[in-house]
Amino acid sequence: MRKWVIAVPALLALGALLWWWQRPQPLPVTLLTVARGSVETLVANSRAGTLKACRRTQLSFNLGAPVGERLVEEGQRVVAGQVLMRLRQDDQQARVTESEARLLLQRNARSRQCTQAELDRRQVQRLSRLAERKLAAAELLDRTEIAARLSALQCEAAAAQIAEAEAGLALQRALLDQKTLRAPFAGIVAEINGELGEFVTPSPPGIPTPPAVDLIDDSCLYVEAPIDEVDAARVRLGMPVRVSLDAFRGQAFAGTVTRIAPFVRELEKQARTVDIEVRFAEPPADVVLLTGYSADVEILLEQRGDVLRIPSESLLEGRKVLRFDAAAGVLRAVEVQTGLANWRWTEVRAGLADGERILPSLEQEGLGDGATVTPLELPP
Repeated sequence: MRKWVIAVPALLALGALLWWWQRPQPLPVTLLTVARGSVETLVANSRAGTLKACRRTQLSFNLGAPVGERLVEEGQRVVAGQVLMRLRQDDQQARVTESEARLLLQRNARSRQCTQAELDRRQVQRLSRLAERKLAAAELLDRTEIAARLSALQCEAAAAQIAEAEAGLALQRALLDQKTLRAPFAGIVAEINGELGEFVTPSPPGIPTPPAVDLIDDSCLYVEAPIDEVDAARVRLGMPVRVSLDAFRGQAFAGTVTRIAPFVRELEKQARTVDIEVRFAEPPADVVLLTGYSADVEILLEQRGDVLRIPSESLLEGRKVLRFDAAAGVLRAVEVQTGLANWRWTEVRAGLADGERILPSLEQEGLGDGATVTPLELPP
């Protein structure tokens, strides 16, 4: 009996010691203190958007000829009407000179014919006075009047020939001007395809060819981005937008929705989307924006300030969160009533109180309702 009295407490102590060493250890976790802030309902683009210029033109010639003059370089700024490139023009310039000489000849001919018509008119007047005094034959007066009418008709015909020559000269000058490429607006030359002496050909129907000059007006930029068709009905013109560019991470630019495409874009093996255009509220002055940058947009549909909020990733299935029970040192699942939400924050209308601590996310296994944890940090 004495042996049993000694052995039983020893076995119990050994069991208690084994349980103490093998007991589940509390998991260290970082908890988040529930606080108040602003929550927004957003619509984001489904694929990357693109920064585009309001005006961009790819200039080409409508006829083929060798390049005679290249007057600008890539990256150069130009003003409206500035000459960018000329084709070889000696043949067309000769036609213009020929038309100018023909016009001068027609004007000289008209001057002679109209002078003759004026002389014939005066001769008719003199013979008419002589015929009244019976000093000139009636037949001579008739021939003189007919000759005066013919001279007047030739003078009028010469005026029509001058108009024809002027039209021909205008045509030749227009053809000459087609061999000159001018900037339709002020901007920056993005690309030039054509060196001195190279033969430039117009683009045939259905066969795209590189433009002679690519001109961009970088004073006005906008973002074109596709959004999913299910979100398109909630977007309206004038809604505020936050624009972020991959080239400038961490910066957000304010903008406004200025255009919503009137159709749904259907691309093979891709979700159907609606294109929207966003203009910058104030173009950023401290960064250089280049056409073609990839961009993302967040359209602000609704916003509420000073509401209780939690990270959206902390929500579990059934709209539950893991709240830390400080008295027991465990996590307990509680159901919450939510309001506005986005990919980052979710509004909590009921189920939590300001200052309570929750698990921000399930980052490791073993965390769940009733899990024993040790809080490491309590960020606000």
